[in-house]
Amino acid sequence: MTSEQIDRINALYHKSQSVGLTPEEQTRLRQEYLAAIRANLRGTLNQISIKEPDGTITNLGKKYGGIKED
Repeated sequence: MTSEQIDRINALYHKSQSVGLTPEEQTRLRQEYLAAIRANLRGTLNQISIKEPDGTITNLGKKYGGIKED
């Protein structure tokens, strides 16, 4: 997360505590937050490799995540 994003979050938090956020602002912020969480989770899951019983290693990001082979 960049320092600009953190500053924006802090400013919006203070605004929500003092005057409140409109429902539109809350919805938009919630959608941005969920998109960031999903992208982070997707990136983490794409890094998982499984060692199969026969000794081969299956990279789940390449198999299911749409990551191209090197």
